[in-house]
Amino acid sequence: MLVILFLSDTHGGRVHDLRIAEVTPYPLPAGSGLLQDLGFLAFTLPEVAILMLTKQPRGPELSLKVQRANQALHQRRLCIEHVRRRVKRYRIVKDRILL
Repeated sequence: MLVILFLSDTHGGRVHDLRIAEVTPYPLPAGSGLLQDLGFLAFTLPEVAILMLTKQPRGPELSLKVQRANQALHQRRLCIEHVRRRVKRYRIVKDRILL
């Protein structure tokens, strides 16, 4: 089971996620890892390891070690995407629940 620990503020209009990430303070402790995709290529945090899939270069195949590392990262990302889908589907962030 995955638990969402942090949500940034919402932004109206057409704002790229990278710009939002750059102005948002993230509560990640030193030594932690951040799994990100190519849309955030220039984004870094101090003392946080950036985990990203390795793209296959033109021509040669990726080594077996790199392929397995990519598969492991892909499985983690897949779990995260399923959680994000549920948040969007159930409109947890968008709608206000009246009790």
